[in-house]
Amino acid sequence: MGAYKAAIAGLLLRLCHGCTNLIVSPGASADGSTLFSYTADSGSLYGTLGHYPAGKHQPGEKRQIWEWDSGKYLGEIDEAPYTYNVIGNLNEHGLAIGETTFGGNETLHGGAGVMDYGNLIWITLQRSKTAREAILTFDQLVKEYGYVSEGESFTIADPHEVWILEMIGKGHVEKGAVWVAVRVPDGHVSGHANQARIQQFPLHDADHCVYSSDVISFAEKVGLWDPQRPQEEFSFADTY
Repeated sequence: MGAYKAAIAGLLLRLCHGCTNLIVSPGASADGSTLFSYTADSGSLYGTLGHYPAGKHQPGEKRQIWEWDSGKYLGEIDEAPYTYNVIGNLNEHGLAIGETTFGGNETLHGGAGVMDYGNLIWITLQRSKTAREAILTFDQLVKEYGYVSEGESFTIADPHEVWILEMIGKGHVEKGAVWVAVRVPDGHVSGHANQARIQQFPLHDADHCVYSSDVISFAEKVGLWDPQRPQEEFSFADTY
């Protein structure tokens, strides 16, 4: 009986040690709103609510980057000319971003750069008005400043649509990250909880799916994908 209780306790601990996003598209909500929930199961984060006031910034002004999880100083980036008001994970335009960590291939962790997943969320909220603009901002930030976190699933939502974007860094191979973003179809609900969700994805449907230009070619470069296979079979979750 003691061993049984210990096994149950261990299972419950694993079940509780994670993040969860539950997603409702506008066509699936009673009033046409876009909704999603974000739990970050961490005793050290409980009760915190960050605030980044809107502001105008001078040319050459820098922003220091401190890693969200550890508080370690990572470096600095150029500040945007104007930044929007952000409280928690929501900005003044109704854009919201959440996440859950899927980890992924450990050889792709800890790459060069200064951008971790927490700062990627908040800086993007300060610089973007819509979900589609946020996806472009994600791409620009990791291209310019690198990505140092593990694999992440992000929920990116505005008042009209919601997307799931999955990203993982390039380890010590090169600076940056590879990613895929898929729009949750209107009238549907979805979610993610520390497990990559995006498998095969449409390669030629930008209204519903966008991705980094090297998401497949990078996998070929590091030996994770056979270039002889049809690209339509490529699965982000299975590969990374």
